[in-house]
Amino acid sequence: MHDLRWAHGLGPALLAWCAGVALQLQQPALWPAEAYAALAALAVLVHWLRRWLGVVPLLRVCLACALLSFACTGGHALWKSPGMDPALEGQDLDLVGVVQAMPQRQDIGWRFRFQVEQAHAVLGGQRVQVPEHIQLGWYGQEGVSDSGWNVSALPEPVQAGERWRLRARLKAAHGNLNPRGFDHELWLWEQGIRATGTVRAGAAHPAPLRLAQTWRHPLEWWRQSVRDRLQTRLGGTGHLGNAGPNVGGIVVALVTGDQAAIDRSDWDVFRATGVAHLMSISGLHVTMFAWLAAMAVGWCWRRSALWGFKGALHWPAPQVGAVAGLGLAVLYAAFSGWGVPAQRTVWMLGVVVLLRLSARQWSAGLVCLLAAAVVLTLDPWALLQPGFWLSFVAVAVLLWSSQREGPRTDALPSNAPLWRTKLVPEQCVHRWRAWLGGLSGVPVLWPPWLARLGARVWGLLREQSLVTLALAPLCLLFFGQVSLVGLLANLLAIPWVSFVVTPLAMLGVLWSGFAVAAAAALKPLTVVLVWLASWPGASVNLAWPPWGFAALALLAALLWVSRWPWSWKLASLPLLWPALFWTVPRPAMGTYELLITDVGQGNAVLVRTAHHSLLYDAGPRYSAESDAGHRVLVPLLAQSAERLDVLMLSHRDSDHTGGAAAVMAMQPQARLLSSLEGSHPLLAMTTEPTRCTQGQTWDWDGVRFEVLHPPAEWAGRDAAPKPNALSCVLRISTGQHAALLAGDIEAPQELALVARGLAPVDLLLVPHHGSKTSSTPEFLQALHPKLALVQAAYRNRFGHPALAVVARYAGMQIRLIDSVHCGAATWRSDAPEQVQCERERSRRYWHHMPP
Repeated sequence: MHDLRWAHGLGPALLAWCAGVALQLQQPALWPAEAYAALAALAVLVHWLRRWLGVVPLLRVCLACALLSFACTGGHALWKSPGMDPALEGQDLDLVGVVQAMPQRQDIGWRFRFQVEQAHAVLGGQRVQVPEHIQLGWYGQEGVSDSGWNVSALPEPVQAGERWRLRARLKAAHGNLNPRGFDHELWLWEQGIRATGTVRAGAAHPAPLRLAQTWRHPLEWWRQSVRDRLQTRLGGTGHLGNAGPNVGGIVVALVTGDQAAIDRSDWDVFRATGVAHLMSISGLHVTMFAWLAAMAVGWCWRRSALWGFKGALHWPAPQVGAVAGLGLAVLYAAFSGWGVPAQRTVWMLGVVVLLRLSARQWSAGLVCLLAAAVVLTLDPWALLQPGFWLSFVAVAVLLWSSQREGPRTDALPSNAPLWRTKLVPEQCVHRWRAWLGGLSGVPVLWPPWLARLGARVWGLLREQSLVTLALAPLCLLFFGQVSLVGLLANLLAIPWVSFVVTPLAMLGVLWSGFAVAAAAALKPLTVVLVWLASWPGASVNLAWPPWGFAALALLAALLWVSRWPWSWKLASLPLLWPALFWTVPRPAMGTYELLITDVGQGNAVLVRTAHHSLLYDAGPRYSAESDAGHRVLVPLLAQSAERLDVLMLSHRDSDHTGGAAAVMAMQPQARLLSSLEGSHPLLAMTTEPTRCTQGQTWDWDGVRFEVLHPPAEWAGRDAAPKPNALSCVLRISTGQHAALLAGDIEAPQELALVARGLAPVDLLLVPHHGSKTSSTPEFLQALHPKLALVQAAYRNRFGHPALAVVARYAGMQIRLIDSVHCGAATWRSDAPEQVQCERERSRRYWHHMPP
């Protein structure tokens, strides 16, 4: 009885512990260490002073757990908080350190984690203090041109565990911040990276020097060796065959956890079919590996008693197998990079194994709560990752469904239909056999192995159906996409990948021939997945609902996988309505909204009216593998189910067109309006490209759009002295309030616009990111804007916005806002003096606040 009461009290206490962690993650800034220490002391007092407090015991314990977890999480954050000294940012530093993890190969060089041992300033030579763990990029010496990346000179290979002396330029860990977008700063914080930088290589700097191969990170060195060997054996990251997904890259990802080996187009197929979790190291792979290892070790342990080993008589085989499976799962997770999903699974398996060793039988909810509390204690910021919720909800549903018991079948008539019974798989198979025998009049005699196989298939179908239904609301919340073919795809992919492909791939660590066999086994599955993804309506893309609506949908899904009566399940259907049919509020008729996105060094502005949308520029290309389209704009448009009417590309520079291909592939109906030359490859992606010229006008929902530049006489010119001179300048107005998007025009174009006549505006997108060649006094005096916004990257190599330009705006009493300090900015014509900054709205303590 005492154990039962203790177990019943443990659940609320664990829930309170998780709630305390969640509350601390909402802090915009960290408190002093003394405040968290005082909070921990208060938690102890609340627990022990029960005689004077007179509080219900369970409530007292929950309050103490919440306060203590809040204090512990805050202390953990303080321990991680020391960052980059602003005085050292942008300076050349001579660093000595060790490559900490497996480097990521890119077409333009390497990216790798670096553990700093010594740091000296180049100017003065004094020793300086920098964060111990940083992320470095080492790119080709010739760098980047205005038209794209120059990859003609690549650096030499880097290997984990090597000690290097190199010159680098560092800056604080800073990332783009957009509404409900990927929080890169949170990811860096969770990884313990407090600064990023680039290696300085070239004629003006000493060449990086490899000092020695250490044994500081032997597991990472082994991972990299295996990855390089498999990529060479499987043809690098090339395709095995003429078409279809890159199965070689998938095998490499399954073995080493290098998700960059999988092509971007392949991820699209896997997400559309709902099997993305299978194609990289996930909780499922770690769990399956632990289960297979436990079965194998348990079998050998039982046989060892027959071989004369007396120890097998003292320790039960199930317990030995469980401990061995857990240990091997830890090794597998560590070899695959010790990613957050693998960590969560290891902690959950550890909890389950400990319960088995202690001979305790807990409910599924209690097991999941204990595992979640352990995970959040070690990694509190995992709570903000989609994988945390997906994995825990999936495991909770599986554990709960395996523990629930249906009504006894002998209480029902023998001819009762199957839908009226709650049968375990074996019972269901026997009932179907009896039903078939009744139809034919001949008893159906199935061999035992066939009955067991049928039971396994039925159990797999049932469990996968439950998980798919339960996770659908979460997939809609985090990704705005629900795969309608996911159930069928997972029924085929889970057993094949888990029991055939993954074991062969792991054996490829010992001999590459097994990896080739794994790739060959994966090929027919990928063909089926591509076929399923091509079905009409294979996946549904909806607007991302708010948290509250998603919670209601999740409640309805859990009711449908529960044992509640059908009347309750049908009554829960209205709970799905808000999440399924929610739409993002749009501006009223006669008004418009600008979302000036945070894309780094480039332009991308989303213009929305009551029923239409326009995207002005598509952001930069960050590297040969990454651009603002895939990383920022496509998710941003998907989360609101935005349908673009026009994509306007001001000019050809890659910081304005870098993400255009991805946006055009997602929005094929959008009309392209640009100043691109006739031979530009982007024009081939649309059927009716239009050249922007002065005088073009149109009206949407009471809002007027007018192109002010380039002049009509330039329409036949494919080139200008500089591409910036051809920038499309767009004026948006409602009669009372106006905005001007100026592209990269420079002083001559600004003066020409002033000569033709410019009406005042409320908001100006600062020309050329605040370059010294733009924002002339005459131009600003003619426009007389109240607000001006700069889209530029943090500590960009161009120095945008220039200090002289910033002073000019300040001298003319124009409020200047930049994306570095603001993040994404939202401006509405019906509130022209207000700008909503994403960094202010979603401020958290791990976000970098530039000086």
